[in-house]
Amino acid sequence: MTALHIDEVRSRADADFPRVVDVLSRKIALKSVSAQGITGEHMRRSAEFVARELHKVGVDAHVVQSSNPDGTAGAYEVVGSKNADPNAPTVLLYAHHDVQPVPEPSVWDTDPFTATEVDGRLYGRGSCDDGGGIAIHCGALAVLGSDLRVNIKVFIEGEEEMGSPSFIPFIEAHRDEFDSDVIVVADSGNWSADIPSLTTSLRGNTSMDVTVRVLRHPVHSGQYGGAVLDANTLASMLVSSMYDGQGSLIVPGLVSGEPVGGLQRDLDEATVREDSSVVDSYVFAGIGSLASRLWTKPSVTVIGWDAQPVDTSFNVIADATRIRLSLRTAPGQRPEEAQRALGDFLLAHAPHGAEVTLTPLENGMGWAMNPDAEATKDALEAMKQAFGVEPINKGEGGSIPFIPELQRLFPKAQVLVTGPEDPKSNAHSPNESISLSGLRNNIVAEALLLDKLGC
Repeated sequence: MTALHIDEVRSRADADFPRVVDVLSRKIALKSVSAQGITGEHMRRSAEFVARELHKVGVDAHVVQSSNPDGTAGAYEVVGSKNADPNAPTVLLYAHHDVQPVPEPSVWDTDPFTATEVDGRLYGRGSCDDGGGIAIHCGALAVLGSDLRVNIKVFIEGEEEMGSPSFIPFIEAHRDEFDSDVIVVADSGNWSADIPSLTTSLRGNTSMDVTVRVLRHPVHSGQYGGAVLDANTLASMLVSSMYDGQGSLIVPGLVSGEPVGGLQRDLDEATVREDSSVVDSYVFAGIGSLASRLWTKPSVTVIGWDAQPVDTSFNVIADATRIRLSLRTAPGQRPEEAQRALGDFLLAHAPHGAEVTLTPLENGMGWAMNPDAEATKDALEAMKQAFGVEPINKGEGGSIPFIPELQRLFPKAQVLVTGPEDPKSNAHSPNESISLSGLRNNIVAEALLLDKLGC
């Protein structure tokens, strides 16, 4: 079969684009914040809205409420299908319809739940994460219409921002509705609004609580200070022991990798400095490319610390303290292996004989793309055609644990991670936005990809 010409695909996408923007704008207004209750009426309305919009582009979509592992009611999920040919490949399209909370609306420049266009970008909570992913899928299916030559399955999740507790049980209970040859996860982003990317890797994650104890009870700092170090100082020493003088982790057993598929372009330091908002005097930690440090090498962050607040402090030596460590692992390392390595190191480096106890917490596996898969090559060619420039593959330092779980459940499927975000999108932050030109090109790219997969 002859593939659709790029000009025809682009013409159809242009004609349909006002509808896509309207759908995204109405989706933003639904305020589908899963943190306010995944079983809430607002989440049901959001799922039903997405199902209706998918119906309009030919998908037999419906809403199903999942069950949590403990049997309680879970999220409202949207599942659906559109069959073209029983002998054609099957492609699963994933996105999520829940969004992050907006704790401080006053720091936004626009109303976070009113879609507002400014300088070619559409602002609003969920505009990119992941209303943009839903818009890409709906737009691509509308572009192809009756020319669709692959079988489509759709899963739009309702609890991604809450950690997807019922994701795996739901898939295992609906395995036939997910079994596919290619899985397109539209929940990541591009190098920039004008340069497309496939996401090549995701770091895994693991966490633990670490309690450091020096005393059986607090004592006066004037009476014992000097010989007895407080628990907070000892915990600080323990944390610092994980690093060398350049800020690189030196914990044996933690895997450190390089960008999957090779480094096509390193991250620009000035851009990373601006996007991360580091102070002017700060020197980035670690060695090697910035890309490897942010995508494929491990990192440890102290995300919680139990300590006396300054305003209510008094002259005692803290007897014990607890910190929570979050470890991002290299894409290929098993998180439980990394957790053990970190725990063994901390126990072996207890400063001044302080008691160190560990409480292991959750694990999530990382993921690496197969750069040699046919779907990967098709996706890169589709992106090049749609954007008019060569794609620049990139990794992500964050974790999306359900992606490796999908790969585990469907080992023969080729997984592609795409998405609507770019460095200016501010996903999870104030003034979240999506580039409208980037969205349009993403729709063209996905339509071309689905067309190529059906040839």
